[in-house]
Amino acid sequence: MGALCSVIRFENLQELKRLCHWGPIIALGVIAICSTMAMIDAVMWYWPLDTTGGSVNFIMLINWTVMILYNYFSAMFIGPGYVPLGWKPEKSQDCMYVQYCKVCQSYKAPRSHHCRKCNRCVMKMDHHCPWINNCCGYQNHASFTLFLLLAPLGCIHASFIFVMTMYTQLYNRISFGWSSVKIDMSAAKRDPLPIIPFGLSAFAASLFALGLALGTTIAVGMLFIIQMKVILRNKTSIESWIEDKAKDRIQYYKTGEIFIFPYDMGSKWKNFKQVFTWSGIPEGDGLEWPVREGCHQYTLTIEQLKQKADKRVRSVRYRAVEDYSGACCPVTKGVKTFFTTPCTEEPRIALCKGDLLLATRGLKHWMYGDKVLDSTTDGLPRVGSGPTARADRLNRADERWGKPGPGLPSGPPGPAGMRVRGWFPRKCVEKCLYDSEMDQPLDGEKKNR
Repeated sequence: MGALCSVIRFENLQELKRLCHWGPIIALGVIAICSTMAMIDAVMWYWPLDTTGGSVNFIMLINWTVMILYNYFSAMFIGPGYVPLGWKPEKSQDCMYVQYCKVCQSYKAPRSHHCRKCNRCVMKMDHHCPWINNCCGYQNHASFTLFLLLAPLGCIHASFIFVMTMYTQLYNRISFGWSSVKIDMSAAKRDPLPIIPFGLSAFAASLFALGLALGTTIAVGMLFIIQMKVILRNKTSIESWIEDKAKDRIQYYKTGEIFIFPYDMGSKWKNFKQVFTWSGIPEGDGLEWPVREGCHQYTLTIEQLKQKADKRVRSVRYRAVEDYSGACCPVTKGVKTFFTTPCTEEPRIALCKGDLLLATRGLKHWMYGDKVLDSTTDGLPRVGSGPTARADRLNRADERWGKPGPGLPSGPPGPAGMRVRGWFPRKCVEKCLYDSEMDQPLDGEKKNR
């Protein structure tokens, strides 16, 4: 009831614009088609007013539709919850353990991440879902997961009705010959006559709805399994990725560290209760979280800072050699570039010849990274390449930031330039002489040589 009141509050009416997006339009269209066709076919197959079974079947269909839509709109309109603008840790010395968001003008609370689509820092962000045109996070994680559970169950029920309706309606219309099979789609002789005639158009609509229902069952069911796996470990999809990168970083640099995920309570039931409660309101305030023994509030954020420093070390510097308009599928950059454009809503970067870029990942014909708008660098000495040298660069960076250690930045990373992040065609850039951002020598060193 509290969730319903939250949906219809006046200040949330502006959220109705979230419906004007291809994701909700397709999702609601699939729900409408499957639900409508299931109710029509249920009337033809199992008339609800004659038997108890027919009545229960029809009421269950309505129940599935209502619960699916309720959880869908709850996940969309209640939203994930956002970090308050201007938020910072209670203790000023703890600011060194968290990242600062220039867009929100506040520090990022533990487990929060900035969403470019929502343009806010989201509490316990799991991912931005285009089907609800909103983020999945702290406040709506339970309703989103329930939607992922109920949608396949409702589609399984609808699929059963579609199959039984087509079978019973076609049973008296099929005649077998010695060498042929004939199907008469005209009105069959039945006693009593069907309330809704089942012709060729009805058969095609039922078959189409069956395909939608089966596809939804498989696709959404897989998403539900993925969500339950991370929930039972008290993680989000982003945090699972961070944990994997932590293991890769430790193995790459051979630091001997042991990373322990701090929010796993050690019990699947305790982890489950962090998301699902009887009141429908998740535990906590979305800013501070219970942690396991041996960890503290900033265990994960410290690991994120280490990975951010490592990312800057591993980034490769490129220079644009061709102009690029920022088009999603550029026609003038080759057939392979056109047809292998990344299937993601991440932005593209418009390039001008001579622009500097820092690439962090890439595909065969595309690369992802930052365009440096200000050519200033971090000013760290060049010390070669390879794991050992890169670890040395990380330690030099740590010393420069005021706290030595294996890649832990404890303050702002110097006068780094502003950047625009996104994808760009690989053929539009060439690798610079210095292979990483940290490889650039100090201006002072250049003058002394």
